[in-house]
Amino acid sequence: MSKTVTLAHGAGGKQTAELIDQVFKAHFANPQFTSDDAAVLNIGAEKLAFTTDGFIVSPYEFPGGNVGKLSICGTVNDLACMGAKPLYMTCAFVIEEGFPMDKLEEIAAAMEKTAKEAGVCIVAGDTKVAGKGQVDGVFITTTGIGQIMDGVQTSGKLAKPGDAIIVTGDVGRHGCTILLARDEYGIDADVDSDCAPLWGTVESMFSVTKDIHVVRDATRGGVGTVLYEIAEQSNVGIRLNAEDVPVDGAVKGVCGMLGLEPLYLACEGRLVIIAPKEEAEGIVAELRKGKYSANAAIIGEITEDMPGRVVMTTEIGAETLLPQPGGELLPRIC
Repeated sequence: MSKTVTLAHGAGGKQTAELIDQVFKAHFANPQFTSDDAAVLNIGAEKLAFTTDGFIVSPYEFPGGNVGKLSICGTVNDLACMGAKPLYMTCAFVIEEGFPMDKLEEIAAAMEKTAKEAGVCIVAGDTKVAGKGQVDGVFITTTGIGQIMDGVQTSGKLAKPGDAIIVTGDVGRHGCTILLARDEYGIDADVDSDCAPLWGTVESMFSVTKDIHVVRDATRGGVGTVLYEIAEQSNVGIRLNAEDVPVDGAVKGVCGMLGLEPLYLACEGRLVIIAPKEEAEGIVAELRKGKYSANAAIIGEITEDMPGRVVMTTEIGAETLLPQPGGELLPRIC
C-alpha cells in the first residue's frame, strides 16, 4: 500500500479493500465488523441492520437528484441489502462557508421527500461549518438502522455455484450522469441518475422467496466491482453474458466515445442479486412490476471454476476476463 492516501483509495476497488484491511480492519476488527453493506446486530429478540456512510458527490446537484437525495437512498439501500426495513436515520452536515442557503434548503427538502418515500425517519443530526476552501460545498454523513425480516439472511459470503446473477436495471447510469454533469468532455447526452430508495424493491423480491443469498447495491465501482467482491468473499467464480447486461443506449454511447466499461460505472438505484437458479425467473418477474426495476435481468451465474475471477462471454461468443477493479475512474461520484 502507498505511503499516502490517494483518490484511488476511495474508488471502491482494490486500493479501497487494501485500505480497509490494512488500516481499519487491523484496528477495528471484532465479531460484528463486516464487509457487507451493514452490520447485523442481535439486540434482545430483535435482529437489526446498522450502517453508516458519507456523501461528497461533485457536483452536489445533478440530473435526477442531489447530494441530499443521494444520502437517503444510499443509507436505506444499504439496510435493504441486508433484508432490513429502514426505520431511523441520523445525518451530519459539513457545510462550506459561503454555501448558498437556498441550495442547502433544496438539499434538505430532497432528503425529506426521499425519506418519506423510503419510510424512514431522520431523528437526530449535527451541523458544522468549515472555512472557505476547507470543504467543497457540502458533505453529508448518515447512519441508519433497520429491522431485518424474519427468515432472511444475505451476505457476500453466501453465493453458491449454480446461483443466478440478477441486476435490477440498466447499469452505469449514475456514474455517467456525474461525468456529464461536470461538462469536461463537451458531450451532450440525455442521461439522468438512477438514484432511488430501494426498500420497496427488496421487500417485493422477498415476497416471492426468502431463498436469496446476496443482495448488494452497486455504488462505488459499479456492478463489476461488486461482483469481484462477492467472488472473493464466497471463493467462487462468476460468468457473465455481455448481451444480457442492460445498458441504456445513451450511457452505452458515452462509454463507447470515452472507452469506459459500463459495468464499472456507479449505480445509485440498482441492486446485484444472487439467488438459486430455480428462483431467478420468479424474482425477475416480480422485479419487473416495480417502479425502479422494470428492466431487471439475469446476467450470469456463479461457478466453481476460476474462484475470485469474473469471466464475460462477449457479443461475438468469445470469453474474456473482466479486469479487476483498480484506480480512480471518477472521483466523488457518491
